[in-house]
Amino acid sequence: MTRAASRAVVGAAAALLLAGCGVLPAMPGPVPTDLVPSTAPVPTPTSSGNLSPDGFDAAQRMAVRIRNVGCNSLSTGSGFAIDETTLITNRHVVADSADLQLSTYDGRDVAVTASSTAALADLAVVRTADALPSAPGLADADPNPGDEVTVVGYPQGGALTVTEGQVIGATTDPLNENLGQVLVTNAEVEPGSSGSAVLDAEGRVVGVVYAKNSTGQSFVVPVSTLRQLLADETAFTASTSCATS
Repeated sequence: MTRAASRAVVGAAAALLLAGCGVLPAMPGPVPTDLVPSTAPVPTPTSSGNLSPDGFDAAQRMAVRIRNVGCNSLSTGSGFAIDETTLITNRHVVADSADLQLSTYDGRDVAVTASSTAALADLAVVRTADALPSAPGLADADPNPGDEVTVVGYPQGGALTVTEGQVIGATTDPLNENLGQVLVTNAEVEPGSSGSAVLDAEGRVVGVVYAKNSTGQSFVVPVSTLRQLLADETAFTASTSCATS
């Protein structure tokens, strides 16, 4: 091969190498040192119902989202604190559970230590290891027909929701006839609202949501029944895990 031909081959090989390799990008700049971790925003309700600003603040702080991880199912419900480490919900919200998971309005997880259910009414008591943010007072008497009420809970296991309505009247409990009279309201509730607190204008608990009918009316265990059962040490029985039953 002549010297000229040799130079042509080397030149062609160099051209192929350059064609097969892209141009390297410039080195990145120094890593910034002033980063601030971001947190997911906590959704807030767009309505305070019939509550005053102070009453609304207390209501959202006492409401708890409940996630029931069962052996063959997953469901959600609501509850509310009655003291620092005790909350009220429905019996069917905690039934057939392998694990109960609680979270507060600000996204904090709260560990459960025990739960118990009432035989007479669709009510349950859940004990927590950690302190709950706030607990409302229980009203001294049941509301009257026409009284305005506000329901605070987590329908569909989503964001905290506040709905308002009125007490329509009372009726025999359609699910637990031995219970006697329960309240009927026109406040809208959805699956996941079970166990929600029903509050009067002062933010006091006047009942606990436990069911709805096909026309959109909600059924409420009145506060008089809640008080009666809480005062009876035999009214609630310790729950058992579906994993051991």
